[in-house]
Amino acid sequence: MERTVVCMKWGTLYGPDYVNVLLNAVSAHLEGSFRFVCFTDDSTGVDDRVDCVSIPPMTMAAGGWARGGWPKLSIFSDEAAAKLGGRCLFIDLDTIVTGPLDPLFTRPGNPIMIREWPRLADRLRRRRHFGASGIFAWDGGSLQHIWDEFEADSDTIREQFRQEQQFLEHRAEDLTFWPEDWVISFKRTLMAPPLLDRIIGPKPVPPEARILAFHGDPRPIDVVPDKGQRWGKGWHYGRGAVPYVRDYWLRYGGSDPELDTRE
Repeated sequence: MERTVVCMKWGTLYGPDYVNVLLNAVSAHLEGSFRFVCFTDDSTGVDDRVDCVSIPPMTMAAGGWARGGWPKLSIFSDEAAAKLGGRCLFIDLDTIVTGPLDPLFTRPGNPIMIREWPRLADRLRRRRHFGASGIFAWDGGSLQHIWDEFEADSDTIREQFRQEQQFLEHRAEDLTFWPEDWVISFKRTLMAPPLLDRIIGPKPVPPEARILAFHGDPRPIDVVPDKGQRWGKGWHYGRGAVPYVRDYWLRYGGSDPELDTRE
């Protein structure tokens, strides 16, 4: 079975280190051969082992890409499908690989998404938990109907759906979800509740976890330096380095932000 790991990088929020670290981590946790493809608007500094591909053109302007992650849908386009074969696994750049990835390629579903981690407010509102697209698997060359529908009326769809992952879940016909203990959230699974997080650091990663997702704030790079920096958002935050994240980042080739003396 041909296997392809896919990521996407645009703009300046994520530098080439994120791609290179992910490549090295995947290589350490995936047995056998695979392709590593990055759809990007700038391949500067990306490892030569990465197959960098231009992000397929979209009708929506690039200025709207940041709101909702809509460019992800372009990997279902005919142009992208011609470059992706076999079973594909998309991994967001702000993600840490913590366990064997081979089972993620053999689990059935087209696509397989994360069952989004509910916030307290979501539970109180009995909000339906949308699928999250930080890590999803699909059969390369399929799901073009999702891209075609989006391109045909992207303005209306963006009014109806806040994020691309909500639209993907809505239009996917064979959707399944990852086991909850395979893909976990740093801030929802490992961080202590607000107020307690001031004195209790994040829990260690459970041995059964395969992916640790950093969705929103903080990002992995925020918890790498050990400078007493505050990270997180609002009243849910921590300080300084998270040792296992720092170790991961440096072990797989990321530059050390503690050595960056710029203000």
